[in-house]
Amino acid sequence: MGSVIEEITKLSLKKYDPNGIHNVYDKWAHIAKDAYDSEIEPVDFKDIDNVVFSGMGGSGTIGDLFSSILSKTNVHTTVVKGYELPNTVDENTLVVITSVSGNTAETLTTLQSATKKNSKTIAFSSGGKMESFCSKNNVVFRKIPEIHSPRASFPSYVYSILKTLNSIIPLKKQEIIDSLKQLELTSK
Repeated sequence: MGSVIEEITKLSLKKYDPNGIHNVYDKWAHIAKDAYDSEIEPVDFKDIDNVVFSGMGGSGTIGDLFSSILSKTNVHTTVVKGYELPNTVDENTLVVITSVSGNTAETLTTLQSATKKNSKTIAFSSGGKMESFCSKNNVVFRKIPEIHSPRASFPSYVYSILKTLNSIIPLKKQEIIDSLKQLELTSK
C-alpha cells in the first residue's frame, strides 16, 4: 500500500512541480549554511543614516526581511520594488541592490540612480548586466550563484547578505547560528 501512495505522490509532484523546486527547498538549510560559511567578504559602510533595499519579486522580499531586522535600530529603511529611489537618497544612504539574474530592469535603473546620487552602494547578483555595471563604475559587488531559480536562491542571498553587511545588521553571530539550526529542523 505504501508504494502506491509513494507513486501517486511522485506523480502529483511531477505534475505540480515539473522543475523539481521542492528538491531545492529540502536543501535550504544546507544552502544557507554554505552561504554564511562562504568566503564572501564583509563590507563595513560608515556614516549611514538610512538604508534602501531595491529588488523585485524574491529579491524584494529579501529587502522586506532586512527592513524588518533593521527596525530594531535607529537606521531608517525603505524597500523599493520599482524604478524610483526615494528623493532622500544621498551620500549617507546605503543602497543595497539585489537581482538574482543581474538583468532586472528595475534594479538596474535603481543601481544607476544610486550611483548618480553618490550613495554608498552594494549590489548582489549572479552576474549579468549588474556585474558589468558595477565593474565599470567601481560599485561594490558580491556575486552569489543562482540555485535552480531566483525563489530557490532566497536563503543563499539572505545569509550572504547577513555576512556581508554584518557591521550594520543588529544580529549576533549566535542568533544567526541558531537560525541555521532552526532551518535545519524544518527541513527534516
